[in-house]
Amino acid sequence: MIKRLIIAFVLLVLICGGIVGFNIFRDNAISQFFANMPVNQLTVSTAKVEPAPWTPGIEAIGTVAASRGVALTVETTGIIKELLFSANQHVERGQLLVRLDDAVEQADLAASKTQAALDQQALDRAVELQRRGVGSDATLDTARAAASTSKSQVVKLQALADQKLLNAPFSGTLGIPRIEQGQYIAPGTIVATLQDLDTMRADFTVPEQQLNSLKIGQPVAFGRTTNDLTFRGKITGIDPKVDPASRLVSVRADVSNPDGQLSPGQFLQVRVELPKEDGVIAIPQTALTTSLYGDFVYVVRPAKQAEAPAQAPAPTDAKSAEAKPEAAKPAEQAAPKADGPSLAAYQVFVKAGRRFAGMVEITEGVAGGDEVVTAGQNRLSNGAPVKVDNTVDLSKPQGAAK
Repeated sequence: MIKRLIIAFVLLVLICGGIVGFNIFRDNAISQFFANMPVNQLTVSTAKVEPAPWTPGIEAIGTVAASRGVALTVETTGIIKELLFSANQHVERGQLLVRLDDAVEQADLAASKTQAALDQQALDRAVELQRRGVGSDATLDTARAAASTSKSQVVKLQALADQKLLNAPFSGTLGIPRIEQGQYIAPGTIVATLQDLDTMRADFTVPEQQLNSLKIGQPVAFGRTTNDLTFRGKITGIDPKVDPASRLVSVRADVSNPDGQLSPGQFLQVRVELPKEDGVIAIPQTALTTSLYGDFVYVVRPAKQAEAPAQAPAPTDAKSAEAKPEAAKPAEQAAPKADGPSLAAYQVFVKAGRRFAGMVEITEGVAGGDEVVTAGQNRLSNGAPVKVDNTVDLSKPQGAAK
């Protein structure tokens, strides 16, 4: 009986030992297989970080209006006799645009001018008779009063006749006519709009904190997009009062519009330029990645530097340090083998600052001479082997890269 128990125990030990040995052998085989697998290098595009001049600015959205713009109307009623302009026509100051039927006014004016001429002749005769001593003072005074009244009547009728004419108050471009020839119109009827498009003005608002950075004559750049600020101007007015509801300050700037590319009422991106700064570290915005734990970039370095991977900045408090998972920290990796990849990408947490024209200022984390990944970083992990290929910009569509 004892012999059978001993044999059963030995068999059980052999079976358990075989199972354990097989598992150890399998794990070692799998480890050696993955250790000897060729490392796949990910292709990325990079940009070298260099200190460069930076022109800071205050960005806003503005509304464009003509420096001078009016809705043209007539002063009196009448039927349109002549319509002397067309849409989008450039007119000069004083140019006749509309003539109303003024036959009655012209007839009255002609009669008044004739009467004024007769009264002037009577005055001349009365003066001559008075000079010869045969005319009375009463006759002379009556003649003078009649001549003055006739002249005043001529001026009055001439003004009434001029009200039948609509002239351009200043040089500019006319809009679409809103009347037709032969139409009866009343005072206040809008004939067309007249806009002086040579010089435009842009109204925009900035936060009250930036009020001290503004001054009259400061250069301003305008454009339809932030990356296309092709129009130039300068600040001509700053509202001295801050809006208590929005805490914004109204600003006005004049912008030259020689080719007429800007239209009144159009929205524009506005950038008030501040004094230039030298030695600013800036990288393409495509290189910056945002996560729950901060902004970071991938820096390409020789793989031998893997012994000292970049670490994320320390959390501000103990609670956030405990809440941050280990996966968010750069992984600790050993130095690569001699036959491993020559370049690797390492995660570096940075502090981002101002942004403009596709670039972002970096105040902490990278320095001049570093090479940051600008495209392909969505496939990377900390310490991943990479191959740099800058022949094609992967951040742009394939058609745009040609």
